[in-house]
Amino acid sequence: MALDMSAKAAGPIPLDVSFRVAPGELMALVGHSGSGKTTILRSIAGLWAPTHANISVSGEPWLDTETGVDLPAHRRRVGIVFQSYALFPHMSALANVVAAMGHVPRRDKVDKAMELLSLVNLPGLEHRKPAALSGGQQQRVALARALAREPAALLLDEPFSAVDRATRQILYRELRALRSHLRMPTVLVTHDLEEARELADRIVVIEHGRLVRTGTTAEIMFDPAALRAMGLRDLVSVLPASVEAHEDDGLTRLSTPAGQIWLPGMDAGPGARVQVRIHAHEVIVARQRPQEISALNVLPAVVKGLAEGDGPGAVVRLDLAGHELLARITARSVHALSLEEGAPCFAILKSMAVARDDVQHDAL
Repeated sequence: MALDMSAKAAGPIPLDVSFRVAPGELMALVGHSGSGKTTILRSIAGLWAPTHANISVSGEPWLDTETGVDLPAHRRRVGIVFQSYALFPHMSALANVVAAMGHVPRRDKVDKAMELLSLVNLPGLEHRKPAALSGGQQQRVALARALAREPAALLLDEPFSAVDRATRQILYRELRALRSHLRMPTVLVTHDLEEARELADRIVVIEHGRLVRTGTTAEIMFDPAALRAMGLRDLVSVLPASVEAHEDDGLTRLSTPAGQIWLPGMDAGPGARVQVRIHAHEVIVARQRPQEISALNVLPAVVKGLAEGDGPGAVVRLDLAGHELLARITARSVHALSLEEGAPCFAILKSMAVARDDVQHDAL
């Protein structure tokens, strides 16, 4: 049940892409706003037709401009989760899911809808209307409704952008667990590289409607053209940690696989597991352990890889006791420090560089 797409168009957004999504694979389309990601999704769904295109699922043509095939949107077996969820406000969660089951015998609809609501962790909330549900719960209803169509392809259009970061992390875990039940190709549109890294098997970078690069997260992050297309400011790493103690000066001491770190005081009690988001531009790299500096967090690391762009910047991929940390530094510093793959070094992080909402409780 693979999804194959090739498309070209002059506007409204120029388009020239070609890719394949394998059965059960989740592929992320990543790029800046206006790069053409949603236009690609709309083309697959039948909501817009490029000038020249060939879109098929399992060999069944949905759009073939050469032969004149253009299956209308309602006949394409596609499930869509929109950024706004697009739920019917006057209907309950159950009714919203049932509304997508035109192909299911009437006697079976409620039972199947209840199964789907249970699958997305919403048992007991089936009679609530969208206004009585949280953003995360509405997203789950929207996903259940998309799956209710028994789609041949699943399309996710920035589905997590309307919820806070903590809820987003929970939804990421739930989607990863749900994927064991899914066999269709899935396309996720996002501008968030961290989200793509958490969820996708493969990433396709889009810029001005063109495919810049396709590959795994590690491959993408070490391709200068892909990095330019995505921008570097949003590059982050996630480091697992556990709370050791809250100290008298307002800092919290945490244990990470690479050693202790100190961050601004947090609510989690001793023993709690957390995930710490570290922005690449906040990481300093040194070849020797520094002495008498204000930064409290100095962790031993090994260089795993390097990527230099056409400008003065570079991204260093660090291994901290088996966990990856990204550092965005200058190419001049790379050469001055003789950084290369396998080189031992130290990652330095200022305590105050990590904001309170960059630390999330780990529910696992």
